[in-house]
Amino acid sequence: MAMDTMAVELPDLATHAPRPSLVETPEEKYERLLRRARTEDLSEISGIGCLYQSGVDRLGRPVVVFIGKWFPIADIDLDKALLYLIKLLDPLVRGDYVIAYFHTLASSANHPPFSWLKEVYTVLPYKYKKNLKAFYIVHPTFWTKMMTWWFTTFMAPAIKAKVHNLPGVEYLYSVMQPHQLDVPAFVTEYDMTINGIHYFQPDSNNT
Repeated sequence: MAMDTMAVELPDLATHAPRPSLVETPEEKYERLLRRARTEDLSEISGIGCLYQSGVDRLGRPVVVFIGKWFPIADIDLDKALLYLIKLLDPLVRGDYVIAYFHTLASSANHPPFSWLKEVYTVLPYKYKKNLKAFYIVHPTFWTKMMTWWFTTFMAPAIKAKVHNLPGVEYLYSVMQPHQLDVPAFVTEYDMTINGIHYFQPDSNNT
C-alpha cells in the first residue's frame, strides 16, 4: 500500500518538463537564412546584376553597388533576393563597408515594397548596421528622399547620419578612386547628360 501511495503522489515529470520554445529568435532566423543562402540556387538573382561588390573606397572598405533600375519588383522573387543579399554581404560586413545605391532612371516598377524593406532591416543582425559606414544614394529623386527620411526616422535611426544624397556619380570620387567604381553605361551616360563632364574635382588630399 505504501508503494501504491508513492506512485499516486509522484508528479508527472513529463507533463511539467520545460518544453523547447517554438518561437524562432532573430539570431536563429538569420542563421537559417544564411544556410539557405549558401545552398540554394540564386542564379536567378545574381544574373540580374543589380547587386554586387565594386572595388573598395579610399579607406580600403568594400563598396557594395545596388542598381535600382535593374531590380524588377514584379518579376523577382523577393525571398530569394533577400537570400542573395545575405550571401553577398555576410562575408563583407565582418568589417567596415559602404553601399552605393544608384537610382538612375529607376521608376515605380523598381521600388521595393516598404514591408520588404522593413523585413530586410529586421532580419539583418546588428553587425550590418554597425559596420555600415556610409550609404550613398546617387541621382536621388523626391521619392527616394521621402522614403529615406521616413525609414531612417521611424525604422532605422541608427543609420540616419550615414545616408548621403549625391546628385552625380563623380561626387563618389571624393571617397573612392574612379577605377574602383564599376557601374552600367546607362548610369554614366545619364550622368553626363544632366551634369556634363568632369563637373566635380575631389580635394587634393583625397587623390
